[in-house]
Amino acid sequence: MWAMREKSDQDGRDSENFTFLGKGVDFKGVLAFDSTIRIDGRVEGEIRTTGALIVGEHAVIKGIVSAATVVTSGKINGTVTATEKVQILKPGILIGDIRTPAIAIADGAHFHGMCDMGVHKWVEEQPSPNTNIYDLTAHRSRIRSSDL
Repeated sequence: MWAMREKSDQDGRDSENFTFLGKGVDFKGVLAFDSTIRIDGRVEGEIRTTGALIVGEHAVIKGIVSAATVVTSGKINGTVTATEKVQILKPGILIGDIRTPAIAIADGAHFHGMCDMGVHKWVEEQPSPNTNIYDLTAHRSRIRSSDL
């Protein structure tokens, strides 16, 4: 019995913090967290977290968002940077630029802006030497002159 109690105490200490800004909350300024945050209210300014940002269906965010993962079914107007993933769920609306290595946009969600997924150099395959190359322009000129 004592061992079970110690284990539950350890689980409580190791669990991740969770911050919640409920519906009806209006916030202007900078929010900085080291854990998961869920927003169902209105935020104008900047949101930074090393964890996940979950934007509820009734939430409205205007400003700069920076998180590991951003999952939204609300409205975001601004720049979004995610180190892991951005996910826009129905009926979410995201207007602005996104920088992330992975993005998922559900059917019924809306996105208007630019998305940078970190690929800065186009890598082309080395062309294999093709010995079956024909000059079609010379062939066309022969056909046209013989038609006259």
